[in-house]
Amino acid sequence: MLPNRLSPGDEIRVIAPSTSMAVIKGKQVELATERLNQLGFTVTFGKHVEDHDEFFTTSIEQRIEDLHDAFRDPNVKGILTALGGYHANQLLNYIDYDLIQKNPKVFCGYSDITALNAAIYQKTGLVTYSGPFFSTFGVKYGIDYTLQSFLEAVTNDAPYEVNPSPVWSDDKWYLDQEERTFIEQENYLVIHEGEAEGKLIGGNLSTLHLLQGTEYMPSLKDCILFIEEDNEAHIHSFDRVLQSMLQLPDAASIRGILIGRFQKDSNVTEAAIKRVIETKTELKNIPVIANVNFGHVQPIATIPMGANAAISAKGTTTTITINA
Repeated sequence: MLPNRLSPGDEIRVIAPSTSMAVIKGKQVELATERLNQLGFTVTFGKHVEDHDEFFTTSIEQRIEDLHDAFRDPNVKGILTALGGYHANQLLNYIDYDLIQKNPKVFCGYSDITALNAAIYQKTGLVTYSGPFFSTFGVKYGIDYTLQSFLEAVTNDAPYEVNPSPVWSDDKWYLDQEERTFIEQENYLVIHEGEAEGKLIGGNLSTLHLLQGTEYMPSLKDCILFIEEDNEAHIHSFDRVLQSMLQLPDAASIRGILIGRFQKDSNVTEAAIKRVIETKTELKNIPVIANVNFGHVQPIATIPMGANAAISAKGTTTTITINA
């Protein structure tokens, strides 16, 4: 089930189901709001987005209230999560999935929000989006690729490509918007060649791992698995969590894998990623592409959970087509 496309004039509600929006600098909130306004959207905020406790989140009841209000309000056409962090999976048992199914809307975020993206898709069939936070729109430089992909994903029904961005950056932009380093990028990293078509399932690997064995974990049957990690991950944790995922009963039919670029602080090298994939005999006959533009390194593409995609990899040439 695809949500209605966003159109100019539509209201986008910002909620904070993970970490509170209070940690975002005021100027970044202003810039993010201004940029979304320039794209033609009206921005409103959930009642509790800036509330927080000692863990810089707020109560389950307050976060659920904002989530339900956003889906219930007929004026709201899309929902952006403020940012990621921790604790989104606390909400899963309290969500009114019938309410969401009756009021399908664009719902977007990544990282810890993977728990909500996956659970909502699994329980309702609604395609959700692994893509920018509200805070992401507060990036001052190097955001054009992110904006283009977001608009391609949520404003039209045409297929779109997830091509390599010309440059990428792992800077802590939220600390200093002016001191940025951008690194040239020509190609994604092809680990296994091949072609595949399937349903996109994935997000942040460690967060998705939290759902294994629960009613909120989507099936991996005939899927293209897209996974990424943040700088808390290292090669050993990536290896064992991926292995755990591949041991799920329906993982044998995974048709392809896309891996988002790792942050520098993880110290995960291309050679290490290749070695991990080489040890997985389950993956030997399917295409695997790494350093793809999604996850915690900017810029990022918007990937719809539950949509169909086709991927192709040969030499250094890759094609990732999303049929949203």
